[in-house]
Amino acid sequence: MTGQLSQALQRIEASPTTAMTDRATELREQGKDIISLSVGEPDFATPRHVIEAAKAALDAGKTKYTPVTGTLDLKKAAALHFERDLGIAADPANIIISAGGKQALFEAIVATVSEGDEVIVPSPWWVSYPQMVRFAGGSVVPLRTHASRNFRFDPGELASLITPRTNWVMLNSPGNPTGAVYPSDMLLGIGEVLRRHPQVMVLSDDIYAPLNYTGEPHESLAALCPDLADRICTVSGVSKSHAMTGFRIGVAHGPKWLIDAMGKLQSNSSGNPSSVSQAAAVAAFEGPQDFLWQWREIFRKRRDLVVEGINAIGGLSTPTPDGAFYVFVDASDWMDRFKTDNALALHLLEHGVAVVAASAFGGKDGFRISFATDEVTLEKAIARIAGALS
Repeated sequence: MTGQLSQALQRIEASPTTAMTDRATELREQGKDIISLSVGEPDFATPRHVIEAAKAALDAGKTKYTPVTGTLDLKKAAALHFERDLGIAADPANIIISAGGKQALFEAIVATVSEGDEVIVPSPWWVSYPQMVRFAGGSVVPLRTHASRNFRFDPGELASLITPRTNWVMLNSPGNPTGAVYPSDMLLGIGEVLRRHPQVMVLSDDIYAPLNYTGEPHESLAALCPDLADRICTVSGVSKSHAMTGFRIGVAHGPKWLIDAMGKLQSNSSGNPSSVSQAAAVAAFEGPQDFLWQWREIFRKRRDLVVEGINAIGGLSTPTPDGAFYVFVDASDWMDRFKTDNALALHLLEHGVAVVAASAFGGKDGFRISFATDEVTLEKAIARIAGALS
């Protein structure tokens, strides 16, 4: 009975990536051999020093409530991360700790977006961005990007979409689902546009910052344009970088008024993030970081394997992503047969590979592959895709 549901909930849909992953799990439980390339979760083990920190927290009895917005120890560690890894001079007072980066993004949107507000979201987009905006009552304004330009938008294209009702611009670099990375010149151009529109804020999702394959250091808008710091909320975390998806820890840095508003929302919803997970995240940020480049090189090899394999299959193509661990595949040549990319995704699932249709990300006629798994599994999956389309 939808009449019992709020209007806000009726405006959104369940996450398609989660739905496909759940379906793959159901089929496995039925005894079917399914390779899941639908979820962005590193297959590496969580670093040992992080596990030991979690155990130590348990042994020390750190199992009680913490401050709603996170412990001071983790805020200080997060400030270290923002400055060392993202180049952002961060004050712990301007940081909130959340139950994953997704919660921080949700809180920033819900705390600031009202009916009639417009939020510019580059597409293809991460599935939850538009859902968050719609839940808050805002309007999603798609900013189309294309494979021919590595799925990056030009600052002039952004400027053409800004109206007096524009509230936020979403920025995700490296990006999900395309792996798009914005270099400093593009980010500086975006900063110039923002200076002409003082009402527009930027929600910068930098969760994939360590996974940059360009050979250049990660660039963050807040670091390049410090004069705009009071209009930028930067979200990061440990889920993707440190293989800590289940710990559910995100960190966000922004203007004090926004962080306070997000804390107000968090105090009335989830409360504080897990105390044990927070202790583990301190170790993640303050402990050894040298393994990150080793993991990045492994992901780079997996990326190259998948890109080469996909481009060798007739009717499929993909550019080489500059970051994250996804490839966004164009299957438009197969649409005469399958009609929709959802039908194609279901066909591949029947042949033992779970992917997510491009339409789930605001794209069309293709699908996303996560290469966050081992090379043997990826080779097997590519062979199955080729067989399914032979």
